[in-house]
Amino acid sequence: MTMATASSACLKLLSVGTKIIAVGRNYAAHAKELGNAVPKEPVLFLKPTSSYLENGGAIEVPHPLESLHHEVELAVVIGQKARDVPEATAMDYVGGYALALDMTAREIQSAAKSAGLPWTVAKGQDTFTPISSVLSLSLVPDPHDLELWLKVDGEIRQKGSTRDMIFKIPYLISHISSIMTLLEGDVILTGTPQGVGPVNVGQKITAGITGLLDVHFDVEKRQRPKSS
Repeated sequence: MTMATASSACLKLLSVGTKIIAVGRNYAAHAKELGNAVPKEPVLFLKPTSSYLENGGAIEVPHPLESLHHEVELAVVIGQKARDVPEATAMDYVGGYALALDMTAREIQSAAKSAGLPWTVAKGQDTFTPISSVLSLSLVPDPHDLELWLKVDGEIRQKGSTRDMIFKIPYLISHISSIMTLLEGDVILTGTPQGVGPVNVGQKITAGITGLLDVHFDVEKRQRPKSS
């Protein structure tokens, strides 16, 4: 059950966004659990907004895979156009927050990384960015002191605090806006704490921000189009 309600203005934010900018390896323990070095600057990749999935929907596992990896993240929703934003004023550009999952086809990602290829197919498929409604700024007085958690079939898999982010939100907004213009409704996924792992077809994911909201998703096999 969602404990916080979003205003109509916040609900509209995601619908006007043009892109999702994801930050990889922004929690040291997660970087280490995947055998990656802790980065010296943010690792960025893009996801399409067509990958959004509203609360209560079904995450689709594409053929021939049987599982995906879950990554729970705090999403920062941009409230106004931002280009070359100074770190000191970066928080003025935040329009709200949400909880998101960065679903990952790990086998596809690992093969791409080994070949030096992009991760797009592993990260950008339909339903691969489940996301909550947008929380207004008044509901999140300190985004750097939130507990994120995720359960699979009721078993806790991930629990961590945004205090442990390597690169904080003002730095991320400033850094990203120096590379590409951020527009109203764009989303920054700020990274995932340790504990990522597989979720299989038929299982259920529950995730949340403690004291603020939770979301629920089924995991299903993507239906292959019937040949004509």
